[in-house]
Amino acid sequence: MRAPLKTVLLTALIAFSACAAVVYTSCNRDKCKTIVCAYNGVCNNGICTCPLGYEGTNCETISRQKFLGNWSVFEKGSITEAAQYPISIEEGAKITDVIIKNFYNYFTVPINASVIHDTLFIPNQQYQGKVLFGIGYIYSDVTYGQYGAISMEYEIVDTATQSVNDFGYNALIDHSDPSAWNK
Repeated sequence: MRAPLKTVLLTALIAFSACAAVVYTSCNRDKCKTIVCAYNGVCNNGICTCPLGYEGTNCETISRQKFLGNWSVFEKGSITEAAQYPISIEEGAKITDVIIKNFYNYFTVPINASVIHDTLFIPNQQYQGKVLFGIGYIYSDVTYGQYGAISMEYEIVDTATQSVNDFGYNALIDHSDPSAWNK
């Protein structure tokens, strides 16, 4: 009589476990079932993970869009006087690329840069006898509104004289201030 009791108890335990598994999995909703991530974003646990160059709740925003347009630059370099001049930022070849026209109020060729989220990266490049590189951060400003200001830190190195004009890039060394770009 012991063997049939063991069989009955084992069968009951297996049946209970199967029912519990069905109930447990039916209560866990797929959090990504109603989420659509744009531009090949991937939903993970109800949140979109966006590919480089895109952002937003559903990856619906192209990151560089907030940088595009005409900007007024206000700056004073470590070896130059205060200046104010216009620049424009336009789309580049890749989704993360932009070009900057009239950079430093000097360059006649567009400067290459890239955007990742709220950061503008200017890689080391050389034009017209000068080497330049830098990094900038876009932010909201009371006067200019959402994404209406960029704090740009960069350096210009003259290849002939090796003089360095710093705009906040090495502020701890030369006490220079970042360049202020406003829309």
